[in-house]
Amino acid sequence: MNYQSTYQAARIVAPQLEAIFAQHLRAAKESGEEDLAPLPEARYVEHILDATFWASLRKEEGHNTKISIAFVPPEQAGNPLLLKHTLPLNPAVLTKIAPGVERAGVHIGVWHKNDELYVWGTTIIIPNFCFILDVSEPGLLVIKHRRIYGFGKYTNLAVLKGEQIKFVDTTSPRSRDWPTMLLTLLDLTAPSYWNDSVNVLIQLAVSMRAHQRGGTLLVVPSSNSNWLQSIVKPILYGVQPAFGGLSKLLEQERKEASQIFWQTALKREVDHLAGLTAIDGATVVNDKYELLSFGVKIGRAKGKEILEELSYSEPVIDGGAKIIPATKVGGTRHLSAAQFVFDQKDALALVASQDGHFTIFSWSVKNNRLQAHRIDSLLL
Repeated sequence: MNYQSTYQAARIVAPQLEAIFAQHLRAAKESGEEDLAPLPEARYVEHILDATFWASLRKEEGHNTKISIAFVPPEQAGNPLLLKHTLPLNPAVLTKIAPGVERAGVHIGVWHKNDELYVWGTTIIIPNFCFILDVSEPGLLVIKHRRIYGFGKYTNLAVLKGEQIKFVDTTSPRSRDWPTMLLTLLDLTAPSYWNDSVNVLIQLAVSMRAHQRGGTLLVVPSSNSNWLQSIVKPILYGVQPAFGGLSKLLEQERKEASQIFWQTALKREVDHLAGLTAIDGATVVNDKYELLSFGVKIGRAKGKEILEELSYSEPVIDGGAKIIPATKVGGTRHLSAAQFVFDQKDALALVASQDGHFTIFSWSVKNNRLQAHRIDSLLL
């Protein structure tokens, strides 16, 4: 290959990424899966990472480069948009075409000929376990693949931010009382668990993070109203009756022909609800995804102890759980959400920071301790 990479992190991670994809593809073939993407060889991965990284630092007409690249031949892409003349894969080309392909779900198709990589066009349909590289901000690269089961967010494998390298850890032991949402993001749940309700919670998290204002979403049981004990009264923005935009969609029986319309309606309802989390205070929904209130102030429930410490982890290599003082978990938003779940142990709290950090708070029955999982590396 004539292309010479200069981004050191690309050289470091390329062989590891080839090994990860090889393992996934081998397991998928052994289980009889079809429509599998080709293996991304390390030499091609390095080239793609390098060209994309330098493109991410450039601007086109004052705008940052935001793109998604799929390593796939055009014959394996569904209904591909093909260029009459292919383009060389380099930072200049990626920067130039970025404005037209920055919408979610649109991928720049990249393949090779005579050991040279080229851009052949765009696609919105890709095969299973396809190598995807996303850029959402300068210097931030996310490597992911398409899930086999269900629709929803792709599975993240690694995050590169400048010289920082984070590999998502899917090999270390998992606890049964980890939130199902986290296990699903790690692609560790059985296909039957990749259900609509879990998918909705993940989409809510992605949408909350996207508005970049920070926010808190509290998920409480629909069987009781104990959560009100941890809310400061009066509640200024209570919802009566509970708003069931999401819950009604989840109850609908969907035929294949109407699936795309259902997904569009779902996204609209998700963005509507997630947008409310930008309002100062917490947004509260029950486990049926009915909206109960928003802009609420969290207070310690009467008779409950002050949270002193918690288990903190990040699902990346060397990000295992450690016990930290509660005050170290983040600012006021994080601490209040942590205290809420400490008081209301059957609840779940999702907290987005303005800087992009995202944390799930849940109660561990097994360890009798509050657990905090930082998952922004899975949501990018």
